[in-house]
Amino acid sequence: MGRRNETNVSDFILEGLTDSEEIRLILFHLFLLIYLVTVLGNAGMILIIRLDLQLHTPMYFFLTHLSFIDLSYSTVVTPTTLENLVTSNKRISYGGCFSQLYFFIFLAGAECCLLSSMAYDRYVAICNPLQYPVIMSTKRCYSLITAAYVIGFVDSIDTVLGINTLHFCNSNVIHHFFCDIFPIVALSCTDTHNVEIILFIHGGSTLVASLIIVSMSYVPILSAILKIKSAAGKRKAFSTCASHLMGVTIFYASMIFTYLKPSKSYSLGKDQVASVFYSIVIPMLNPLIYSLRNKEVKNALLRVMQKTGSTRNFR
Repeated sequence: MGRRNETNVSDFILEGLTDSEEIRLILFHLFLLIYLVTVLGNAGMILIIRLDLQLHTPMYFFLTHLSFIDLSYSTVVTPTTLENLVTSNKRISYGGCFSQLYFFIFLAGAECCLLSSMAYDRYVAICNPLQYPVIMSTKRCYSLITAAYVIGFVDSIDTVLGINTLHFCNSNVIHHFFCDIFPIVALSCTDTHNVEIILFIHGGSTLVASLIIVSMSYVPILSAILKIKSAAGKRKAFSTCASHLMGVTIFYASMIFTYLKPSKSYSLGKDQVASVFYSIVIPMLNPLIYSLRNKEVKNALLRVMQKTGSTRNFR
């Protein structure tokens, strides 16, 4: 943030999604409901996995961190968005804007890597089940999750430092509802071509590399499932990765649509819809996808409720 003295901009104004007070009020209640479901869903998922010993496996270890990232991810964006929808003050400080951008990219990068780790976990479980306990050891799981956070940290630092080299003159109105990459770069009064190339290569490499790992994991997974002779066996094998595949598809589709393209093709309307989807809606969908389609999570919830009920009766 050392270049702040070289710009005339001390803060930014988040233009938001709409100027209509009626629509803003509707969006406020909708986003508030989504955020509450996000908090309850992800916090509940973490709590259930922690409390039920039968879920202390690599798959649910990764799922715990996915819920933590989604909860944090949504909290970085949604509260500010809710405040801007109901107040006239849409200003955010220079440091606050770049802090929001930093944590957003950090969590997004960590989630990309985490999803690829979850795909690898499913690959080992289905294609090499006898070696699964050895390959997916506790040490390996912690190494993968640490790598996800480190890569997210490096991505966010490089991106924020790259954008911070730009000069911002008199325009400080961000045509977006939070501090995202392209809307901030668009405000610069200097040439952004080189910075855009660096950001595109650096950010795109994490997204594409993780997507390649996911694809390379699921090709043999699907091949192995198709080779199972019994229909019941196929359904059981597919159910173990169907939730993850659905979550991966939704996440990567929205991210690729928004970020893997030149900033000149940025479309305010379309990109805002995509941004709402991956920053506010997806963190709510993930716990629903992984719980509603997962019998083990449902059974764990019943066991926790029964245990809680038994404890109260005993008292």
